[in-house]
Amino acid sequence: MRKILVTGGAGFIGSHIAEYYAKLGNKVVVLDNLSRLKMFNRSVFKSFSNWEYLKKYPNIELIFGDIRDFSMIKKIVRDVDVIFHAAAQTAVTTSVTDPHNDFTNNAIGTFHVLEAARQSGAKPSIIFCSTNKVYGDNVNNIPLGENNNRYVFNEKYCDCGIPENNSIDLCEHTPYGCSKLTGDIYMQDYAHLYGLKIGVFRMSCIYGTRQMGVEDQGWVAWFAIANVTGSPVTIYGDGKQVRDILYIEDLIKAYDSFLKSDYKHMVVNMGGGHKNTISLLELVTKLEKFSGREMEIQFSDWRPSDQKVYISDISKAKKLLSWEPKISPDEGLEKLFNWTRENSEMLRRVLKKAA
Repeated sequence: MRKILVTGGAGFIGSHIAEYYAKLGNKVVVLDNLSRLKMFNRSVFKSFSNWEYLKKYPNIELIFGDIRDFSMIKKIVRDVDVIFHAAAQTAVTTSVTDPHNDFTNNAIGTFHVLEAARQSGAKPSIIFCSTNKVYGDNVNNIPLGENNNRYVFNEKYCDCGIPENNSIDLCEHTPYGCSKLTGDIYMQDYAHLYGLKIGVFRMSCIYGTRQMGVEDQGWVAWFAIANVTGSPVTIYGDGKQVRDILYIEDLIKAYDSFLKSDYKHMVVNMGGGHKNTISLLELVTKLEKFSGREMEIQFSDWRPSDQKVYISDISKAKKLLSWEPKISPDEGLEKLFNWTRENSEMLRRVLKKAA
């Protein structure tokens, strides 16, 4: 039995990590500041949240706290074997309006986790939830084609996608991209300098059940929620933007493969790859078929540094981790839609912000 810390463990990805390892019999510590409560009807969301959901596991300890509190982090980390660092400010648009909060969470908070791990006698392994936004606007320099429903990379990239050595320099990133890149680079350096086993996963669009997506973050889940609850959706740009999507179960299997491997450090792009892509417009069409309901869509201007196409080159993860996505978009989206429909009344109440 291992002791595992999941920062941001009440979030979508974090809660699934916590549940997965708790089911295997590990002692799991979930740390979260419950900042998500601010976005919704607090009284309803608290009872519906992943924080409450995880209470059914006796081997999960829930700690209310903030990764910016170094003394607290240091105390928690001193006897853990594995850290999944999922806590973050996750919205690009929020980072633009409040860059200070974004930086303190994503850069300083990540540094605190690393320093606590470095000073710990246990020398815990670390999984860092990075992002494809570290590549910034450079992705938009790749020549594109276009059809009725999506943009496409030119032939050089269409069969593989963005590799880990794609440039991160001399482009716009948004504050979110900058702060996550700061944590990304620090993770790499601590692995090399201090001998910590660290996996940096630059993630594309992860989706699945128990995801409270909103307009700023978690767009796949947000579109499903909007479809089921009859909420309007704003598409920024023309809707032909393409992403590779990865179901949450496949993501956790990739994490687990790294932890079980002999590799001391690794940076991998993590998404569905070129076989699991979808555009915004294509997702709308799929959801309308699931529900038989036409969605209310409006369009607005492009957002800063929005990547028209992002597809992860997952060949490195496939080769080194003997891993590949197993759940297709059709299967995963149906699971997400069914969960959303089953919880539609609660979701409607959660979306009504407290007065």
